[in-house]
Amino acid sequence: MFTWIKNKTGIFKTHLLQLGDEQPLSKATLVVLVFLDIFILISVFDGLDEHTRQLVAPDEYVTYSCREIVIQKNWNQTNRLDNLNDIISSYNNRLGPVEDSRNRQHPICSRFAATIDQIETDNELLRLFENRKNFQRELRELEARIKDRKGGYDTALLENIASHNSGEKVDVSALRQDVQRLTSTQNTLRGQLTLLDENLNQAETIKTLWQNIQTLTAAEREQLKSDLHTLNFWFPVKQLGMQLLFLLPLLLVVYSWNAASIRKARYVQTLVSSHLLVVVCIPVFFKIIETVYDIIPKRLLKLIADLLVSLNLIAIWYYLFMLVSVAAALFVIYLFQKKLFSHSKLLEKRIARNLCQKCGKQLPHGAHACPSCSFVQHKKCLHCDKLMHVYARYCMQCGKPQENSISAPDAQS
Repeated sequence: MFTWIKNKTGIFKTHLLQLGDEQPLSKATLVVLVFLDIFILISVFDGLDEHTRQLVAPDEYVTYSCREIVIQKNWNQTNRLDNLNDIISSYNNRLGPVEDSRNRQHPICSRFAATIDQIETDNELLRLFENRKNFQRELRELEARIKDRKGGYDTALLENIASHNSGEKVDVSALRQDVQRLTSTQNTLRGQLTLLDENLNQAETIKTLWQNIQTLTAAEREQLKSDLHTLNFWFPVKQLGMQLLFLLPLLLVVYSWNAASIRKARYVQTLVSSHLLVVVCIPVFFKIIETVYDIIPKRLLKLIADLLVSLNLIAIWYYLFMLVSVAAALFVIYLFQKKLFSHSKLLEKRIARNLCQKCGKQLPHGAHACPSCSFVQHKKCLHCDKLMHVYARYCMQCGKPQENSISAPDAQS
């Protein structure tokens, strides 16, 4: 089985890099093929995105604003404007306007979609919410300054009490006046914020939103949570099915073309179709790996992380992460050293470049031994008894294979 796969891989590699069995590709042809591969690959991924966009994603079915209203936050008369302000701020921080198609939303979310859209596109309401956010920021800064001044005032009073006998007193009148001034400014801002909240609550769209929120039931909240959980679980599988529905027909067409070209010895078509076959297989492979990761490891890792946090053993997570990193590094090093830069490939390159097969230094023309390390470069062929390179696979005279030809334990890699 392994030999069959190796032979098929070698034949396919020939189809990718040669025209027929013996005609290598020119550099110009290779450049054209590379640009064709890149163009087709980009086109496949673009078409894949357009095709997959027909599927309703969890963020479209249950929008951010809907999650905040129905699932994430508890809305009451005290915090509802703050919650709505957070939603508005999130909308304003997006890179561009997001048009949510209402017919793609959950029925519960569609009850709020029109109202939220009106609020998020009403410039006057947006201005009021921006002013409200600025008032709240100024109030927080004032509270911090008042707290600092009161601390200094209390300290000064204690110092006056401590220095009563000595007659040295600290002037606290300036601190007291500063605290009174800041407190007056704070009360003014609070009054302005209260008036602003009243104006916002009187807006028709916001009053409609409050009424819709009040009609929500606990059963509807649980239903939305359950539907969202189900959608998040099955969406990667549905997405993969949608992607394969786009990719598999394309893969089948390219494979059929490639098989027919090979069968009819059409070398140019075989070359191009072989490249296209590789290009189409790339997104198929990556999409399957992405789906498997979304379904199994990603959720499993989240469960493990949550368990470690609950047990106060989160440090173990970093140990596991380092262990996986070391294992991955070992695998990559093995792949490079044993497959891409193996000992046999190193010796083949040295022979092709007329380098010493032991130390790798350049040999003089016609030299039979290395002047740097004295290694003899040739031996007699087992079949024709003529000279050949010591570590060559095949004799350069009769072309027959040599047993144990690529074995140099003392050669440097």
